[in-house]
Amino acid sequence: MASGFGYHGGVPRCFAYWQEFSKCYAQTDVPSQCTAQADDYLECLHHTKEIARAKTVKNEFIRKAEHQAHDRRKAADILADGVIVGVGLIQRGEATHSK
Repeated sequence: MASGFGYHGGVPRCFAYWQEFSKCYAQTDVPSQCTAQADDYLECLHHTKEIARAKTVKNEFIRKAEHQAHDRRKAADILADGVIVGVGLIQRGEATHSK
């Protein structure tokens, strides 16, 4: 924030957040009251919270996809044993009782 100009001239993208922070910092006696403005400015510069949220969403998506794939694999293994077992006419693992 040295010059106040962006790379291509004009106002940089985070300049409004910088102005809010500098205004708060100039008007207060306790700088710790401006932590919200400072956090907004740093988030605009570095996008740390946005990146962390994107990683969380991606990890949850991958976890659900792996869980669904595991369930589908389990169902496919049962069906691959035989069509009759898949229909439910023969109970696997149980002894048949004759009347």
